[in-house]
Amino acid sequence: MALCLKQVFAKDKTFRPRKRFEPGTQRFELYKKAQASLKSGLDLRSVVRLPPGENIDDWIAVHVVDFFNRINLIYGTMAEHCSETSCPVMAGGPRYEYRWQDERQYRRPAKLSAPRYMALLMDWIEGLINDEDVFPTRVGVPFPKNFQQVCTKILTRLFRVFVHVYIHHFDSILSMGAEAHVNTCYKHFYYFIQEFSLVDQRELEPLREMTERICH
Repeated sequence: MALCLKQVFAKDKTFRPRKRFEPGTQRFELYKKAQASLKSGLDLRSVVRLPPGENIDDWIAVHVVDFFNRINLIYGTMAEHCSETSCPVMAGGPRYEYRWQDERQYRRPAKLSAPRYMALLMDWIEGLINDEDVFPTRVGVPFPKNFQQVCTKILTRLFRVFVHVYIHHFDSILSMGAEAHVNTCYKHFYYFIQEFSLVDQRELEPLREMTERICH
């Protein structure tokens, strides 16, 4: 029997604590504006557009953190179905395999299981969004010059979570009654990265047919 969404996305299902915006900050106000637009029923294509007069880096920062929270939660709900045994390689079907590389433990691309890849990915993103030199929160502190490049790398890797979840764990999505929620999150993510050209089109290929179907 499918679980209700309240159960699926309950707090105890989160993969890790949510990253939040500090009340009173400009980014918190932007976050509230973005959430209000989402809840208003506006078309998702229009929701992702940069509001007049707002800074593009602030807008991207707000969405990167929000997508991290949402995608982290989606994966967390089905992590029990993604094991070293069921998913010994981080992949998106037989044609796509994702290897992990970072500046610490894995300096060369490494073939890892999906759960290991996911754990490293979420740790890596969490480290970046909590780094004041990358995601500054103090008023008057500018974003680094490579900020959008960093966000492109984060969003590219988050897209791979969607690829793995949709291709390898779609049955789990259905059994939990979460298909509509996951699809909406994916569409929001897809329209955002397309609006600001943040992910290379080649990275989107594994879900191209599905995207054409649900993001028409």
